[in-house]
Amino acid sequence: MPKPYTSPYEILNEGNTSRFLLICDHASNAIPDDYAQLGLPAHELERHVAWDIGAAEMTRYLADTLGCPAILSGFSRLLIDPNRGLDDPTLIMKLSDGSIIPGNLDVDQHNNKSAWQDRVSKFYMPYHLAIASALDKSLSDGQVPIILSVHSFTPNFKGEDRPWSSAVLWDKDDRLAKHLFTALSKSEKLVGNNQPYSGRLKNDCLYRHGTENGLPHALIELRQDCLMRDVDCQYWVPFLANALTTAETDPICAERKFLGSYTENNFKNCIENQ
Repeated sequence: MPKPYTSPYEILNEGNTSRFLLICDHASNAIPDDYAQLGLPAHELERHVAWDIGAAEMTRYLADTLGCPAILSGFSRLLIDPNRGLDDPTLIMKLSDGSIIPGNLDVDQHNNKSAWQDRVSKFYMPYHLAIASALDKSLSDGQVPIILSVHSFTPNFKGEDRPWSSAVLWDKDDRLAKHLFTALSKSEKLVGNNQPYSGRLKNDCLYRHGTENGLPHALIELRQDCLMRDVDCQYWVPFLANALTTAETDPICAERKFLGSYTENNFKNCIENQ
């Protein structure tokens, strides 16, 4: 069953002075009652289209091990996807992996802006403001935060098996990604490099909070069948914790570096080649 909705976000270990900040954009499949499940039956909200299965549990285990703050979304990405920019056409999905989302069909910035703005104000912005506040607190304390975003992906998509057990997504800033690759290579499982998704998405969550702030950051994807039980989640904790603690001692992760994004270069090249 879908989780009951209580808040747009949840904070673990709030006030902890750790340099690490874990975020989980798709932690919940909760939808407030007044949205009537977006017209979907309950079983659709249990699918990956509504949330990243296992990602919240993974985030909790890692935050508990490191004793660091973590911010988890409290709403389904079908309401609005916090890992998209406000200008992204997939911000409020109308069709996701074969499922039509009836409650989203007439909600967009141009045709029904009041409903669109309602979701931005109630869910999207509070989540992002919570992340920004945590980062500002760390920076004001003289620390350069290290951000890890935790996601999960399906074992099979559109009839194709995905062989990667884990994947590291990154853009131009590879400072944390390097440590994740080193640590995960010891797992003896296949690690994807910007596969099955790319970490180069303009205005996504890490672009907003990592790239634009010059902070070391990366996104970890774990295959959902590798997160089904507590013991499965616990398997990954030592590898991820090692990557973060190693990054913490790396001098280049102690600086703010405004390295930009490959998406900016791609846009510039498109303009220059027109």
